[in-house]
Amino acid sequence: MDIKRIMCNPLQENCYIVSDESRECVIIDCGAYYDEECTAIQRYITDQQLKPVHLLATHGHLDHNFGNVFIYKTYGLQPEICEGDSELLENLPQHAQELFGMNIPDEQPPIGRLLKNDDIITFGNQQLRVILTPGHSHGSAIFYSQAENVAFSNQRSQCGVAFSGDTLFRMSIGRTDFAEGSWTDMEQSLHTIAALLPPDTLILPGHGPQTTLSDELAHNPYMRF
Repeated sequence: MDIKRIMCNPLQENCYIVSDESRECVIIDCGAYYDEECTAIQRYITDQQLKPVHLLATHGHLDHNFGNVFIYKTYGLQPEICEGDSELLENLPQHAQELFGMNIPDEQPPIGRLLKNDDIITFGNQQLRVILTPGHSHGSAIFYSQAENVAFSNQRSQCGVAFSGDTLFRMSIGRTDFAEGSWTDMEQSLHTIAALLPPDTLILPGHGPQTTLSDELAHNPYMRF
């Protein structure tokens, strides 16, 4: 599994392009806002001769979905998101205006697949498991792969990988003070992550640097159960 990270928009959101030897790929959290970010994503996909087959969103917040229109127009992919965040995605232009005074295209792509806990997303020879992790939002989720050979940031490791969105960061967690957030749900979701994922799992968050679950269990104050 090969993973490319492209940092996007003023909130420095991490967009991931995940592929394997089949050349099929998934795009996770396309927050591309500026033209140069869209160009960087398209150039990488073209240079690597990839075929995008899924556009996935860990949750429905604006900064993780700025680029959905671009991906839809370029590759014909509709965003796939957990049902609990479908309303956020359906009203993205309204939220952009209300929260940030930003104007984004009203003609957002229709939602494709509504994801549920334990759904499996397939591409190439890979599988991503959907693990529902509410707390930052009602429908937040992580995407987990048991891949045994992961290439990321010029390093290759023998471990699984979890794309944790805004649930789990390096030494921190996502905010729970939004209208759709819940500290109680977040606390339960952190317990779920600790129980389900192996300690050596590579954690690739929606913002900031990568980490491992073992490091978070040892040092993250929110995971000292």
